[in-house]
Amino acid sequence: MEPVKLESERLLIRPFKIGDEQAMFELNSNSLVQKYTGDKLVTTKKQAEEILHNIVLKDYQIYGYGRFAVIYKSDQKLIGFTGIKYLPEVNGESDLGYRFLPEYWGKGIATESSKMALDYGFKSLKLEEILGFTELKNKASTRVLEKVGFKINKIDFYPGEENDLRLSVREQENINKLSKKKVNWLVLKKEDYER
Repeated sequence: MEPVKLESERLLIRPFKIGDEQAMFELNSNSLVQKYTGDKLVTTKKQAEEILHNIVLKDYQIYGYGRFAVIYKSDQKLIGFTGIKYLPEVNGESDLGYRFLPEYWGKGIATESSKMALDYGFKSLKLEEILGFTELKNKASTRVLEKVGFKINKIDFYPGEENDLRLSVREQENINKLSKKKVNWLVLKKEDYER
């Protein structure tokens, strides 16, 4: 992956690296951060290391891009992530995602970092379209995506989580009930972003 460094007055956005394991643990073990993600709450540093090494860094190796660390410059703290992630389960589409520690919510960081990530996605990665997914109850995240230009396209299951018709109703109920929620599917096309 080519070196990436996105910067604003308040934020530094860079690829995750070895050494970010503690920050990954802080983020993924926080129940408020994870509330609307559909991901399991991380309970050990080992789990956080596995996410960093087996998902985030692996995405860079395989696809050339992924989620990036967001550093709040005034205190030099890694406060979360933003970025474009390749989704093989959605026909090779890419989505914009972000998560931040709660003490940094309400400061416009999600919007600011999303704009920077979208610029990177459309200009550097040459993507024509970027998706966004938010749980229906997560109004704040939906507002962020709409602020940066996304439009709700449909309401459906998150990719790969639709009901499998081969399974009985009881089996369906037992397979990770929490993650099988319908979500907002939002879309932003390059030509709409550039207007």
